[in-house]
Amino acid sequence: MLQPGMTAPAFRTLDLYGNAVSLDDFRGRKVLLAFFRNSACALCNLRVHHFIGRNPDWQRLGMDVVAVFESPEASMRSYVGSQNAPFPLIADPRAVLYDLYGVETSEEKSQATISDPATHTLAAQAAAAGFALTPEEGSNFHRIPAEFLIDGQGIVRIAHYGRLITDHLPLETIDRFAAGE
Repeated sequence: MLQPGMTAPAFRTLDLYGNAVSLDDFRGRKVLLAFFRNSACALCNLRVHHFIGRNPDWQRLGMDVVAVFESPEASMRSYVGSQNAPFPLIADPRAVLYDLYGVETSEEKSQATISDPATHTLAAQAAAAGFALTPEEGSNFHRIPAEFLIDGQGIVRIAHYGRLITDHLPLETIDRFAAGE
């Protein structure tokens, strides 16, 4: 697992639309690198929806978002891709980037998420926003999300590995990082 102060592992890949994405391309800007479960995950889609809403402010403050999903491109186009996110969405069905960043899979944490009462509230919020609980065939159900805040020099400032599927960095923490606080 990565720790604050470590250099973020470099990568080069293509986004959902065939555009090259390299961590080095963001030098001089802050980056929120978010690893999600799969593109059909209602909770993940709700999180992307929140990112889209905040993205104009984050862009103005010099921060970019890169979102990674352990899904094939065809699934991404059907699900999260329909949100037309203004930031790169990366299909990583073989979990190459997940392994590079130490993003875990945990049956125990998945089960704990299912029995957590807060999960039902978040699922209702996702449904109200139009994101139904939909299984993605062949997906890694036990993938646990992770988020990294990386500074303009490529140094990890915050490495957040979820304790549950629903555990993410508070949006206010990301806002403060974007603002340079």
